[in-house]
Amino acid sequence: MAIFTQRYVAMKTDRIPLTDKKYYLLFGFLTTIFLMWGLALTLMDVLNKHFQTALHISKSRSALIQLATFGAYTLVALPAGIYMKRFGYRKAILAGLFLFSIGAFLFIPAANRGSFEYFLMALFILASGMAALETVAHPYVAALGDQRTSDQRINFAQSFNGLGGVIGPAIGSFFLLKAEQQHLSDLSTVKTLYVAIGCVIALMGLVFVFSPFSSTSLPQEAAHPQTGERSGAMQLAAPASVRHLIHEKHFVFSVVAQFFNVAAQAGTWAYFINYGEEVLHLSAEHAGYFFSLSIFLLVIGRFTGTFLMRYIKPHKLLAIFAFCNILMCMIVAQSAGWVSFAALLMINFFFSIMYPTIFSLGLKDLGSCTQQASSFIVMGFLGGAIFPPLMGLIANRHMAASYYLPILCYITIFAFGIRYPRLNKHYRTLHKVDHTPKN
Repeated sequence: MAIFTQRYVAMKTDRIPLTDKKYYLLFGFLTTIFLMWGLALTLMDVLNKHFQTALHISKSRSALIQLATFGAYTLVALPAGIYMKRFGYRKAILAGLFLFSIGAFLFIPAANRGSFEYFLMALFILASGMAALETVAHPYVAALGDQRTSDQRINFAQSFNGLGGVIGPAIGSFFLLKAEQQHLSDLSTVKTLYVAIGCVIALMGLVFVFSPFSSTSLPQEAAHPQTGERSGAMQLAAPASVRHLIHEKHFVFSVVAQFFNVAAQAGTWAYFINYGEEVLHLSAEHAGYFFSLSIFLLVIGRFTGTFLMRYIKPHKLLAIFAFCNILMCMIVAQSAGWVSFAALLMINFFFSIMYPTIFSLGLKDLGSCTQQASSFIVMGFLGGAIFPPLMGLIANRHMAASYYLPILCYITIFAFGIRYPRLNKHYRTLHKVDHTPKN
């Protein structure tokens, strides 16, 4: 009975709030940023299909949208991390919002000229802003509280990224793909849509400039009760030089895992609408609505994952979800009608926690190297630039069979989750809890 009482008291005292009340407004603003880049990211997959019709380009050529988008992430992430390290979170957020809005407004000349190359340039600049925001927002959110709840905090914020992902394909299908069915293949709707997005982002930048919460200082980290080490995301005792990051195996493997994770995401999303058209013979508009539904399942998955992480270690849950997606991809590749399409929808449910959890696990226990590490993990978006064209080569011959390729990605993520306690040399020390009853 005494042992049970002690364990109950330990569980009560170990419950750490997601973040303090004084950071609610800042945390809320950051989650809004997550929502907006989720909307823009999934909207690009609708553009992929729309440009095939409106600009009369092939699938392999339309995949240059993913190359421009994820290529921007790869090229901008490291400079964004350096900028953040030198000028701080606030200025880095503003720089990201500025690039985001400028890229959206550049859709005006691109649409007026009807040039795919101009659109790619606009998308590259827009995605550069998204990459800067992503590089900053993850460590920023992780810093707003105790490191032991950083996984839950980032997954919660990423849930709103998923909500934006639901909105993106929904409005894209309604305004763009529906226009195709009405034989309105001009680019005026694309221009109008992105001007609206640019105005929203510019307004967010103004709000951030003039809001007092933008200057809120980060919380002071408390010492870990068992080890005496600092538990905050930004002030752990750790090597001061980026060179030492290569000796942190959990960080190095997180970059690899993120590469394959984004690769699987980009490939799955890029050809989702094509799969609905070619395998189930849906219209592009209706396939787009199903894509929006699949992102809604992603949102449910993130909230579910955030809850389950209270009871299951994040790295274990990551491995479980990766294994489930291996099974889902195998079913999708069978081209078994609605059964395979349901599995395609469920890929996003199990994909849900992967990006934020890999990010959070990779940043743990890196101390003063956290900001630089964040930029390297974002560079894992290179996988999203490389993978869709490779999947497209298979999809040109057999759409369903192309979904065998993401299985390799999920095997890598599964291995990262299973091996994480051995990869992170700090893990055993920081997670060792003494349940021995005291006299």
